[in-house]
Amino acid sequence: MKAIIPQEVIEKKILLIRGHKVMLDKDLAQLYGVTTGNLNKAVNRNLDRFPSDFMSQLSREEFKNLIFHFGTSSWGGTRKLPRVFTEQGVAMLSSVLHSKRAIQVNIQIMRTFIKLREILVSHKELARKLDELEKKYDAQFKVVFDVIRKLMIPPEKPRRRIGFEMFQTLWDSEKK
Repeated sequence: MKAIIPQEVIEKKILLIRGHKVMLDKDLAQLYGVTTGNLNKAVNRNLDRFPSDFMSQLSREEFKNLIFHFGTSSWGGTRKLPRVFTEQGVAMLSSVLHSKRAIQVNIQIMRTFIKLREILVSHKELARKLDELEKKYDAQFKVVFDVIRKLMIPPEKPRRRIGFEMFQTLWDSEKK
């Protein structure tokens, strides 16, 4: 079955904030085909389903940081601080949004989160195995191991949105 939204589109909307992968309410509303206000109304009617580890609201400082990094044009009419939803919060949204599109989009978002987690695990596993081989064969194949490590570094892609690592770095520097 063809995905209603390409996985790459969803991946670009996942941010790392406070050490968690999250999605903004406005991005989720856009994916679900509803207004941000209607999405938040549905959440407000069901607040007991969204504990703090499922959903939170950005602070003014976090919101300013997002505006600075993403540009102001897409934030024009925002009057309230945005909410962010973790993977569990996005899954819970499926219980408060009842359209067919919401169900299909939710499935695609869950698959994207799973794919990102699998990539992270496989990368860690590959690095661990490489470390073991390097210890076993020490200097004999140092050049080969150095080249493999360079190949493991993902290429920098120009993005409209800030990358996970860069946002985390900026976030950590702001907290100091």
